[in-house]
Amino acid sequence: MGLSKPLQILTHIQDEWNITMKKRGTRTRKSASVAKVGNYRHNSASSVIRPDVGVQPLFNKRKPPQRYRYDSSLSPALDWDGSNSAREHGEWLIACIEQASRLDPPHRFAEVQQFKDPSGRTIASVRGLQDAIDQLKRISKPFLNWAGKAERLSFEAPTLPLFIHERLSTQAILETIKGHERDKQLSLYDLFGDREHSPNDMLLRAYEHPNGWANRMILGDSLSVMNSLLQYEGMAGQVQMIYLDPPYGVKFGSNFQPFIRPKREIRHNNDEDMTREPEMVKAYRDTWEQGVHSYLTYLRDRLLLSRKLLTESGSVFVQIGEENVHLVRTMLDEIFGVANFVSLLSVFKTTTPRSLIDNNLFYIVWYAKEKELLKYRQLFVDKPCAEWARETEGGSWGVTINGIDRPLTPEEKNNTTLLPNDAKVYQLSGLTSAGESRDTKPFGFRGTDYYPGTGNHWKTSVEGLENLAKKGRIETRGGKPWFKKYHIDYPVKRLTNVWVDTSGKANERWYVVQTQNKVIERCLLMTTDPGDLVLDPTCGSGTTACVSEQWGRRWVTIDTSRVPLALARQRLLTAIFPYFELQDETRGPIGGFVYKQKQNRKGEEIGGIVPHVTLESIANDKPAKEEVLVDRPEVVRKITRVTGPFTFEATIPTALDLNGNGKKDATAEIAEDHRSFVERMLEVLRKSPILQIGHGKAVTFQNVRLPAKTLALSAEAIVLNGKANPVAIVFGPENGAISARLVFEAAKEANAKGYSHLYVIGFAIQPNARNCIEECEKAANIPATYVQATPDLMMGDLLKNMRSSQIFSVCGLPDVEVHEKKPKKKGEPATYQVELTGLDVFDPLTMKAERRKGNDVPAWFLDVDYNGMCFHVSQAFFPRTSAWDSLKRALKTTYDNSVWDHLSGTLSTPFEVGKHKQIAVKVIDDRGNELLVVKDLEGRKK
Repeated sequence: MGLSKPLQILTHIQDEWNITMKKRGTRTRKSASVAKVGNYRHNSASSVIRPDVGVQPLFNKRKPPQRYRYDSSLSPALDWDGSNSAREHGEWLIACIEQASRLDPPHRFAEVQQFKDPSGRTIASVRGLQDAIDQLKRISKPFLNWAGKAERLSFEAPTLPLFIHERLSTQAILETIKGHERDKQLSLYDLFGDREHSPNDMLLRAYEHPNGWANRMILGDSLSVMNSLLQYEGMAGQVQMIYLDPPYGVKFGSNFQPFIRPKREIRHNNDEDMTREPEMVKAYRDTWEQGVHSYLTYLRDRLLLSRKLLTESGSVFVQIGEENVHLVRTMLDEIFGVANFVSLLSVFKTTTPRSLIDNNLFYIVWYAKEKELLKYRQLFVDKPCAEWARETEGGSWGVTINGIDRPLTPEEKNNTTLLPNDAKVYQLSGLTSAGESRDTKPFGFRGTDYYPGTGNHWKTSVEGLENLAKKGRIETRGGKPWFKKYHIDYPVKRLTNVWVDTSGKANERWYVVQTQNKVIERCLLMTTDPGDLVLDPTCGSGTTACVSEQWGRRWVTIDTSRVPLALARQRLLTAIFPYFELQDETRGPIGGFVYKQKQNRKGEEIGGIVPHVTLESIANDKPAKEEVLVDRPEVVRKITRVTGPFTFEATIPTALDLNGNGKKDATAEIAEDHRSFVERMLEVLRKSPILQIGHGKAVTFQNVRLPAKTLALSAEAIVLNGKANPVAIVFGPENGAISARLVFEAAKEANAKGYSHLYVIGFAIQPNARNCIEECEKAANIPATYVQATPDLMMGDLLKNMRSSQIFSVCGLPDVEVHEKKPKKKGEPATYQVELTGLDVFDPLTMKAERRKGNDVPAWFLDVDYNGMCFHVSQAFFPRTSAWDSLKRALKTTYDNSVWDHLSGTLSTPFEVGKHKQIAVKVIDDRGNELLVVKDLEGRKK
């Protein structure tokens, strides 16, 4: 007797995992030395911790929430009274000081002294007198306090595994356009290069990182995800840089985008403009709790986990506006320590007019994990000749043209473009320094002897001065010799903490609020090396991910809302980057980039290595010091680089086990949690009984209540549709996807009890469960509707002000057709094409579906060999946007225009049937919701 299909699936999954683990183990051993150099240490069990989403039944034993305690030495009350034992702690420290002072120097105890709270937890440890004094000073310092801080001594973060929903690769997607070549003899790579080269020279590449690393885009609350990275994946101390860009504490209309299609005018407290971003709403919505007090609590929790994730040499950057920069810096002092403050970066932006003085700045607060160990790479910016000539008032300036020196006119000083191309501007610099010297030899120049003067000495020896004269570097003016310091001697200057060249619009406009690439790029280049890991807990439009991808860094980006992640996914899939030459192709970016010194025809330095010529180097015939400009690596022109493979992940706990055996195990705990969740959902449904269908239509529930006796249903209600119809309601899991079994059990019971309709409400749904809902009337004799609930529902304190029109909405279902194409020659396999014909939204009042055309969706993806677990994006289409336009322009393709029409269309490229014999189509709607439909090809295969 064979295994049942579920057991076959689980057995297949286990076999694939075993094979994967063996392969990954081999790669890890080969790359062990690389891991040390490039900070690539990563929990080897991550391949098991991050399985494909379809295998969550193998992860039914939950880990308890992780509790994080704040530093108890930072008392939220200066009088040392309260529930945090600060007073007892202070008295204990005073006692330790008294005891240690009686000991002989260095006043250290024979054993470490510990202070414990009533529960037995160690609060502080003291080794001797100095330790006790330092701790006493610390708890007596002023600090930032806010409402609720004194009462909140710790917080809990759910410990959930991360599951892979999608695997994406731009290269794999672009392989589908081979059929659109004008010359069928040419390679795909001809599309991405210069026709002067042979097809074999033309390459389309993405950087690969050791150990099979794939970059990660994660849907979920940043606190939960960061806790998962710490607890499940052992990533403490693995992140080199964290860039946190929370809203600045203003009204949500300035910071959020509720739709994939950008909307410039977002009105405060308007239902239509309300975002589905619970993290941000939770922290910044004006009606939630206590305004800025909640804002600070939100930030403190995430910054505390950020510190745990950072390497010892790591940095955290917090982008903030002038409203709360003072509060954020004080909070960072508390979490990272005052000694680890690095700088406050002042960044120019487009001017915001105001009633008083206009605002032209935002700020980035920069802290190190350990400042003494901080990884820092000095950045340089170009020093324009005219700017250099103007920067020193009263200086003496000259210009060399065709070997002849003359003074620089005031007009030329202000506008060096008036000079010919071969002109070399110089500044006259003194040859003496303060302080007497024993060497009193004169310097003879053009028949005159010169002395350094009383109280001075030459900056170099007389022999060195003579060497400068031979090289044409000395000029006399005002009866004194001077050193000629040319602009080309050092045409760059060190970057400071005031960035004046960042105003204007972002490079590409993807999101209502978007940071300039240059801003994040500078932070990244200052504090990371190629191959280092960068984390952005506030994804937005994905600028940090794009910048990290461009510069060969590994990245993880997080967001609670599907809207920004949908935008970021599209942005990354269609992005083009320069291919920076690698020092070692076998090691990937971790081996570093190649930098060279190069000059243009004008003699200007344009390479990644710039000499720093000085008086000393010329006088003593020493090689000039060289500065490496880390933002100017060598570019390989014949290679076009696209985004490397990345995954789309989320926290999906195990679905509920409806056949629990009553034992107090993890499953029972989940069921108990679900009951409390159902009670909360019932309260919400009573307060907000409106169900949005679209186009201004809505269903309203009445008399929402618990059923008298039930096994699977969550609630019952009345819906008015000419007459009062009783309907059944079932809620999916709080943090997971609705399963097919839950739908089946609920439909069976609803039909048996005579309800007229079944509403299935959840935050996410599995594809087979969606199919069950669509076929529910045929299979269980009762129609069913899937209802999407906004994630805002997870925040109970928000509900007193949440409007009903924001909570529930009916999601559409993609309508696709699979076309079989007969083989042209005998023996060749048949191929298939998928067409997105529309998006159907079911109206439970009229019992009819409303249809939207297939070309009226932001994006749709195709997996040509869907395994029932993880969605591999084989082909990607953006019908309603111009996402591929930048790719088209950048590559200057000689392909037919049909290739770009195809990538913006509704008909896939032909493909052969895969080993799983089924395909999946995923549509992204305007709210970022993912609508998935699966089609079986088993019966079609000949």
